[in-house]
Amino acid sequence: MTSTGVTDEAEDSGPGGYAAARLRLLTEGARSGPPRRRALAELTDGWLAGLFGAATEEHTGISLVAVGGYGRGELSPRSDLDLLLLHDGRDDKAVAALADRLWYPVWDLGIDLDHSVRTPQQARKTAAQDLKVHLGLLDARHLAGDLGLTASLRTAVLADWRNQAPKRLPELRDLCAERAERQGELQFLLEPDLKEARGGLRDATALRAVAASWLADAPREGLAEARRRLLDVRDALHLATGRATDRLALQEQDQVAAELGLLDADALLRQVYEAARVISYAGDVTWREVGRVLRSRSVRPRLRAMMNGRNGGKPVAERSPLAEGVVEQDGEAVLARTARPERDPVLPLRAAAAAAQAGLPLSRHAVRRLAATARPLPTPWPAEAREQLVTLLGSGRPTVQVWEALEAEGLVTRLLPDWERVRCRPQRNAVHLWTVDRHLIETAVRAAGFTRRVHRPDLLLIAALLHDIGKGWPGDHSVAGETIARDVAARIGFDGADTAVLATLVRHHLLLVETATRRDLDDPATVRAVAQAVGTEHTLELLHALTEADALATGPAAWSSWRGSLVADLVKRVSGVLAGEPQPEAETAAPTAEQERLAVEAFRTGGPVLALRAQTEPPADSAPAPSSPSSPSFPSSPSSPSSPSSADGPEPLGVELLIAVPDQAGVLPAVAGVLAMHRLTVRTAELRSVPLPDGVEGSVLLLDWRVAAQYGSLPQAARLRADLVRALDGTLDIAARLAERDAAHPRRRGVEPPPPRVTVAPAASRLATVIEVRAQDAPGLLFRLGRALEAAGVRVRSAHVSTLGANAVDAFYVTRGEGTPLPGDEAASVARGLEESLRT
Repeated sequence: MTSTGVTDEAEDSGPGGYAAARLRLLTEGARSGPPRRRALAELTDGWLAGLFGAATEEHTGISLVAVGGYGRGELSPRSDLDLLLLHDGRDDKAVAALADRLWYPVWDLGIDLDHSVRTPQQARKTAAQDLKVHLGLLDARHLAGDLGLTASLRTAVLADWRNQAPKRLPELRDLCAERAERQGELQFLLEPDLKEARGGLRDATALRAVAASWLADAPREGLAEARRRLLDVRDALHLATGRATDRLALQEQDQVAAELGLLDADALLRQVYEAARVISYAGDVTWREVGRVLRSRSVRPRLRAMMNGRNGGKPVAERSPLAEGVVEQDGEAVLARTARPERDPVLPLRAAAAAAQAGLPLSRHAVRRLAATARPLPTPWPAEAREQLVTLLGSGRPTVQVWEALEAEGLVTRLLPDWERVRCRPQRNAVHLWTVDRHLIETAVRAAGFTRRVHRPDLLLIAALLHDIGKGWPGDHSVAGETIARDVAARIGFDGADTAVLATLVRHHLLLVETATRRDLDDPATVRAVAQAVGTEHTLELLHALTEADALATGPAAWSSWRGSLVADLVKRVSGVLAGEPQPEAETAAPTAEQERLAVEAFRTGGPVLALRAQTEPPADSAPAPSSPSSPSFPSSPSSPSSPSSADGPEPLGVELLIAVPDQAGVLPAVAGVLAMHRLTVRTAELRSVPLPDGVEGSVLLLDWRVAAQYGSLPQAARLRADLVRALDGTLDIAARLAERDAAHPRRRGVEPPPPRVTVAPAASRLATVIEVRAQDAPGLLFRLGRALEAAGVRVRSAHVSTLGANAVDAFYVTRGEGTPLPGDEAASVARGLEESLRT
């Protein structure tokens, strides 16, 4: 049935006929996208016109008008209806009765309605006071009644908009900026709001309003297609959820992708990101143009006349040179009049570098001309091209907007073809703030701040640009990235030695942070393995800077003073190995004087003894007095000097918690469970047996852990110790207490996490067997793991706990009872048991 036929049926059959025709239209598999939206708008137009005709015989002085999204004909399956009942000021009671006869049938069908009843004068007055109302009226479309009344309102509203543009457009720009600050950028969000986020449908509508002002116009290439894509996704979202929502939640993305015929949720997000990127870039260009026009209008008329008179009546445009073929004009970097892109293949990179160094946007017209006429670079690149790329990447924050301008016209993938696989690629990890391509640029921005601390800034910046380039390929992205980095480095003109360094940096860009947070740095095998992978001190220096830049560009959860101190400690140890300094043998270090004091106190009292200190620097060989039953308690105020949440001074690395306990079974799960009960997050955990001084028989377990409060202040030491005593003697059922807490405050159900994975790290240590656990982070996870390890009959020498977002990656150094590593079969059996315990 054609849309006209559906409309006729709705008019003949009343609300029931409209509902049936609407349902049939929405379930037609063959019709989707713009045709379905048009048909739905036409169907609704006919139904509302029928309601209007049945409710009144008046055809002059009153009309029904669609505004906003309905006025534009953009009706998604669950869209509300934006309607204005326009009248000439006649009897209020008659108008109110007519409104009731129009609104109630809409409500009866369960359709959301945004309605108003106004005269043209009232509509214009309200629009003058409320920008959103004015924007809605710009899309006013006549539905029924007095066409002349509707047309006169449209004419007046457009005239008001154009006359008031110098005032309203800055207001609209501020409204868009405030919404972007609140909702984030659509092109990077894992659960984006298709309408409200920056680069979404609201911004596309704002660009239409700017064009209607005649003050400036948005770039039109690709804009209509981007808007259509977002509307198609919203249609599929409404059908998939049955709700009027614009939030593309994770649990609905696969169904929405299937509705659109896409491969999977990643393909869906990539389409959304590409559309958002087009709209965001168009918005940047448009608002810059608006600013230029408004600035030029603010120049005093007499001064403007004098300037124009000196140039034959034409405005004078001041041009300042930036680089060969590149000048600054009116706040942008543009091509010089003498520039010849068709003869100068380096010009695109030179223009981009000059713009970024000057902190200027690169003119859209310049980028389009470069994309259309510039010659391709030869392979390998000339030295100037490579230097200009390094200059661009080393410019800091201005690099981002220049890079976006190059991407908008396809110049980046022309220069670096491998970029296409990471462009707009989502990262389904809550730790990451950006898509893969934007993360690479953000890493370069961060690395630009570290160029003074490395001997080869160029290699650092190129490595930052390429370190995740392998994420567009199957398998380990570091392995794939190493191959790509070699190809790219050779293509852009690096020699063999530099290419090898770049390949090493890309291959091992995660090595330092993963080793520092998941391995025992006191184990010489750990340090030697890193030294062997890195090779030279200069490469280590570059890798250290790249590691920090990568983590800072990932997001706040990926880097902290604590992580930084661990990486710095590892780098110092590896540097010693590379410099040929003598290394300690693979044996347990002697206990410190403080640890011996704790051990003696624990043996004397027969129970646990606690000591703590806040860490703003890596631990030194000193600590406060132990906390036994009569010792001082933990700080109870966040503002106390030793509290990890103090607002003054350096950022604390956490609280170092030392616990000495007479050697016995069950210590690890007992301590982990008590800390979980008190909502303390464990960052690292080391367990060791400390022999007592000569003449004293027996041994004491010493636990050296780094902890931090999840929120609030730290618990009192006396209470913590009392719970630990009860946990060790079996009178405190930690599992039951944690289960009760979870039952009282159940977590909201979200996306089903991937199953846990437990593996044995090969050749990670000669002192112990390293078992690595990857699982969804949850309160009490370390307690469950400790119980499972105790049940397996192994001893835990140390534990290295790392949490990134919702993912926990914990490494346990385990041995047999006599202190030797586990045989291969036994280690595999323990790993399987741990994995099974986490799955239940």
